[in-house]
Amino acid sequence: MGVAPAPSGPASEFDRPGPGRTHWLRVARETADDLATDAVARDQAGKPPFDEVSRLRESGLLTLLVPSELGGGGADWAEAYAVVREIAAADGAIGQLLGCHYFTSWSAGFLAEPALASALERRSAAEQWCWGGGLARQEPALTLVKDTRGYVLNGRQSYAAGVLVADRLAVRAVRAGTGEPLALVVDPALAGVVVDGDADPFGQRLAAGASAEFDGVPVTADAVLGSLSADEDVLSPLTALLSPVGRLLSVQLRLGMAEGVLAEAREYSRTGHAPWHPDRPDGTPQDPQVLTAYGELTVLTRSASALADQARQAVRDGLARGEDLGYEEYAEISVLVAMAEAAASKAAQESTARALDIIGARSASARLGFDRFWRNARTHTLYEPVGHRLRDVGDYFLNGAHPPFVLPV
Repeated sequence: MGVAPAPSGPASEFDRPGPGRTHWLRVARETADDLATDAVARDQAGKPPFDEVSRLRESGLLTLLVPSELGGGGADWAEAYAVVREIAAADGAIGQLLGCHYFTSWSAGFLAEPALASALERRSAAEQWCWGGGLARQEPALTLVKDTRGYVLNGRQSYAAGVLVADRLAVRAVRAGTGEPLALVVDPALAGVVVDGDADPFGQRLAAGASAEFDGVPVTADAVLGSLSADEDVLSPLTALLSPVGRLLSVQLRLGMAEGVLAEAREYSRTGHAPWHPDRPDGTPQDPQVLTAYGELTVLTRSASALADQARQAVRDGLARGEDLGYEEYAEISVLVAMAEAAASKAAQESTARALDIIGARSASARLGFDRFWRNARTHTLYEPVGHRLRDVGDYFLNGAHPPFVLPV
């Protein structure tokens, strides 16, 4: 059994009015250039990224995926993936923060009934909300208990991106009594919500990652977005696309980090050395070992990028098929994204580590900040390992088994 992209579907669903891809890529590049100017200093300071969120807000990137008729940018996932990758090349932590925002805010609209989804998106665009949290399964789970006021939420949400700066959190909780997993939207300003920002990771320090405690937090009916049950009697193939849609953001994040470190290393290799002399070629742009290393890393990253492009198109086609999407088509899409995850993970880890070797001892300088790429990539891949993705690919290839419904952390 082979692995192929999902069949093409109608694209009319994505032909929304709005500024268009060229505009958003230009905005992303301008924002990335702005973030790159002080990326090293901001990483070393490690402060909650309120200023960075303000930059994203001012650029219009926070409302990118909201339909234009509801006050947003009117873009689709093709633009969102490209934007996250561009931002991640300049600052991997802010790339993750933005990717988490896109996934959690879009998931809220995707899971909710149409009227509730429109109301959420309209308000999110009008008030320029930044979203955080996560819908991944965790143990012990948050619990949603019915009481005289409606529902109350209890438990601890483990570490997730965006929590420190979020205007709204998307979280997963199980309904007491039935155990059904549900997606909820929570205002972190409510009484009973306590954010714990003591995680202190060595990388992705500006992704605003934190945990949150919920102690008797009131939850109204319109804050319950929908079911996250993995039971195929409940989970439609279209809803299951939540998984590959979110995991493909991780692919773009890793590729952005790989491309970012190679771009900075190339610039340093061209300009940061003493003038080249024919009797002293080692460590210069003419060093055969340097040329070979750049060649290997370029091939590795470009190959992962090509696979990511196939996965992106498959995800887009799957969303376009809507309720006509079948389980087998969903499985093909999910496996293709898993392949892209594995390739991007290797590209990010090798590029960010080997770039230090290419530059040599000077890369140990904190002033240059090359270490931040390795720390960011390694931290992200620790939270989102790919070993089980490879097993999913192998199980599908050998046995035709459908990958499990697993949401990103």
